[in-house]
Amino acid sequence: MTNSNKRAYTKSSQWLARAENTIPLGSQTFSKSRIAYPKNVTPLFLQKGEGCQVWDADDNQYTDFVSGLLSISLGYRDEDVDNAVIEQIKSGVSFSLPHKLEMEVSELLVDMIPCAEMSRFGKNGSDATSAAIRLARAYTNRDHVAVCGYHGWQDWYIGSTTRDLGVPDIVKSLTHAFVYNDIRSLEEVFEQQPNKIAAVILEPMNTTFPKDNFLQKVKALCIQHGTVLIFDETITGFRYSQGGAQQLFSVTPDLATFGKGMANGYPISAVVGRRDIMMLMEDIFFSGTFAGETLSLAATKATLTKIKQQNVLEHIHAMGTKLLNGLTQLIKKYHAQSWLSLAGHPSWSFLLITDNGGYSQLELKSLFIQEMSERGILLGGGHNLSFAHKDKDIDTLLKAYDEVLLILISTVKNKDFNQRFRGELLEPVFKVR
Repeated sequence: MTNSNKRAYTKSSQWLARAENTIPLGSQTFSKSRIAYPKNVTPLFLQKGEGCQVWDADDNQYTDFVSGLLSISLGYRDEDVDNAVIEQIKSGVSFSLPHKLEMEVSELLVDMIPCAEMSRFGKNGSDATSAAIRLARAYTNRDHVAVCGYHGWQDWYIGSTTRDLGVPDIVKSLTHAFVYNDIRSLEEVFEQQPNKIAAVILEPMNTTFPKDNFLQKVKALCIQHGTVLIFDETITGFRYSQGGAQQLFSVTPDLATFGKGMANGYPISAVVGRRDIMMLMEDIFFSGTFAGETLSLAATKATLTKIKQQNVLEHIHAMGTKLLNGLTQLIKKYHAQSWLSLAGHPSWSFLLITDNGGYSQLELKSLFIQEMSERGILLGGGHNLSFAHKDKDIDTLLKAYDEVLLILISTVKNKDFNQRFRGELLEPVFKVR
């Protein structure tokens, strides 16, 4: 591809400079910011979407495999969701008393999710996970928490990561990380904090499938120690199966949290679980003016109804399997198995890049995202598929992969990264998966 064909990102750069005058980092979300997409060689702002297609500030078009950080489960501007929201807006958005949609959506969740006997709503994943932790602490009268995976920005969790600035040491001391698929690491937490662990919270699956009955063993440990088991299904919920990973793997937790794609991009989350624990919601303080906001509830009802009644997940899983099979063949074709590998579920999979030829993973990924953007592919940390992705979109992605993998291999061989990469390198946030 010659320089004359390079995409222009003029407005993206201009909008970033303007945004940074009033918004730290120029974005509300680390994973959408210039530290996640190389400045000057990728889009930094989007202005519209349709299906799985998006257009950036400079009117460049992309097939989107980020899907609003997995919040877009059906596709942009899904007609059923749009119509439900438009109809609801005619009668109001936020009311002075509860609206019947709160009850209807709660009933849907109880119907679809194995562990759900009752539910409460929030606006993002951090709301739900933090509410679940508070419930567990109230139920057990304990303070300590064992964590595995990513669970949001609140102090109780983020203090256990490298992004812990501003979190008091006393709060950090209450959270203990363990390793996925390593049951011994969780046993050690229980041994080091006897009779102190209120909750074990984990993503029931992240990049790898559970092995050796890992989830069953986690549940058994929680029962043994009188600890509340919480599955953070913010991503896996309504994606791995209709009832989430707990349904897929036949392990029912005490509580679970949901968010992301449950409303096809509208802001809502939920904590669900056992009635005896959930009833403590009447005693703890988890309350918000906008938790019952009706547009998001209408979108949730329409999204979940469509997932129940149509082959949404079957289609997403089929597209993901096609992608993984094709990408596996490309990695073999270029004999790149030593530094490229695949992980995850077909609906949410990853190309893992390791250091190679003197170049860091961060450098190679920066070049990778640059070249994918140049070919009209918006891609971040994983392949986030929606119902809108069709065979042709997977074919487009695999064609781009065929070209871009060859570029990465050539870059390593010829040691010409500085000549090929034209932007600013990615910056790490923190690693949890």
